[in-house]
Amino acid sequence: MTKFFELVAEASVRNRSMVCVGLDPDMAKLPEAVKGSREPFFDFNRAIVDATKGYVCCYKPQAAFYAGADRDGELLKTIGYIHETAPGIPVILDVKRGDIGSTAAQYAKEAFERYGADAVTVNPYMGLDAVKPFLDYEDKGVIILCRTSNPHSGDLQNLVADGKALYEHVAELVRDEWNWNGNAGLVVGATYPEELAKLRKMCPELPFLVPGVGAQGGSVEEVVKHGATADWGRLMINSSRGIIFAGKGADFGEAAGVAAKKLRDEVNGCRK
Repeated sequence: MTKFFELVAEASVRNRSMVCVGLDPDMAKLPEAVKGSREPFFDFNRAIVDATKGYVCCYKPQAAFYAGADRDGELLKTIGYIHETAPGIPVILDVKRGDIGSTAAQYAKEAFERYGADAVTVNPYMGLDAVKPFLDYEDKGVIILCRTSNPHSGDLQNLVADGKALYEHVAELVRDEWNWNGNAGLVVGATYPEELAKLRKMCPELPFLVPGVGAQGGSVEEVVKHGATADWGRLMINSSRGIIFAGKGADFGEAAGVAAKKLRDEVNGCRK
């Protein structure tokens, strides 16, 4: 297990948590308390991090929310703030990159050297060329899209070749060929519990990042039942909107902390 996943495991044990908080600020949904700020996304995230850092195993900012609002600098500040004030809680930069090798190398440099992320999400559709530059950062985590939570993911991911669905081929590639540095994991959506169970049986050692609980309708109980392993650190259950927008008033940070603790405790209750 590489450094990123070691950090996740240590944070999971320390905070007794498998919860990953998605930091996806949206100007239309921000509380009035920060909307008028010079750096509203950063101020919002800072309050969320301060209130939730005792209940999580990692954070996952989605880069598109920052790029689309021309607030990349606030993403950079957010990652730096997490590393400074929540040491040991790693950051997954959710960018879902996937391009030819020379371009992927620049995307990897952006994620790991410019932003200082501890892990990144990548799209394997273009094969090894698209993911190798990320995997070559041996201390960083590379979480590869496998069976995603969105409604139409099956348009491609369920296509069958040689008797197996495409997502199964991806899982086997990651498990058997691409994980030479022990730094690869899979994105597996909570909205498809049967596929989650199948993938856990196929890949008992691989860490899973599981989006789709809360606003997308995935069941925490099903995710824990089918995705958790006996030890900590191989399951990161992401919630974004359900935590960061739990409150609309000036106490939005405290509301996020309550929501993060509630999800953590629900997960732990299912483990028992």
